[in-house]
Amino acid sequence: METVRLAYRDVDRLPVIHCIKEMALQHYGIDVRVLQIKDYGEFESALFTGAADVLIDHVEFLYKEAAKGKKVTFFCAPKIVRGLELVVPKGLEELEEFAGKTMAVRGSGRPHAINLWLRMVGMEDKVSVVIVKDDEVGRWGQWKKITSGECIASFIDPLYVSDALQAGLKVLAAPDIPVVGHYAQACTSDFAREKSSLLRSYVKAVIHALCLMKYDKPEALRIVSGEPMKRMSIDDPQVMARHFAAIVEKLQVKPYPTPEAISNTYEIAVQEYGAAGINPMTLWDLHWVKELDDEGFIDGLLKNTEPR
Repeated sequence: METVRLAYRDVDRLPVIHCIKEMALQHYGIDVRVLQIKDYGEFESALFTGAADVLIDHVEFLYKEAAKGKKVTFFCAPKIVRGLELVVPKGLEELEEFAGKTMAVRGSGRPHAINLWLRMVGMEDKVSVVIVKDDEVGRWGQWKKITSGECIASFIDPLYVSDALQAGLKVLAAPDIPVVGHYAQACTSDFAREKSSLLRSYVKAVIHALCLMKYDKPEALRIVSGEPMKRMSIDDPQVMARHFAAIVEKLQVKPYPTPEAISNTYEIAVQEYGAAGINPMTLWDLHWVKELDDEGFIDGLLKNTEPR
């Protein structure tokens, strides 16, 4: 049986990862060995030290490595929006009310994206931004700066928004920014070239997992209620189901990026990692996804998966 060593940092990724692992084993004869690498430096170097074959997570740092001459291949993008919730005080109804105010922004996870979002909604020169680290307020606790009166809004991951709502805040509907999300996957170009057949089968498993999560939720929940639920320190199946629903909502079964998502991701990489001087399109190789799409593989999966 062929093997793919899949590395990740954040346990929030595990529902998607374990569905990929299960589909790879059941249908495509691949043993996906899941590796958590918590240390930033070790994770960012894992492809180049031989510690992992594929990375799944935020991958902007790889543009920096490419700018330094390393050969990197991005091959799928299951999520092409940030997928965060805009949390504000009750009574606030319009984005225009942000003018002259300050937004609290998480210090990790692409903080430059808030500048892109403010530019997109025409508020770039009207709203101030303050970086608030998790160390100060707890994981995704930037909403506390709203309840304290210091800030007018903050983007919060849907998996962590319930505490903000219980504190009396609300979610304000707002346009999302196109960006290559944190289920994008990458490998070295050597791996892509030398293991092309394996990577094609692995991409099948990824797409199969996305289809399962979107359209056969009982079976997907069975998978994620095992090891992922345990590793995420969740005891209540209903809480796990809410986490699952928040993840699934933004996934796309045909994992193509968009030019806008690539452009925004590249700007983030330039601003946060100094990755200037490359054509970001040269890092993407979508021929495995396109071949499977053209051959009807994806549509066939969709046809044979009865929504439940």
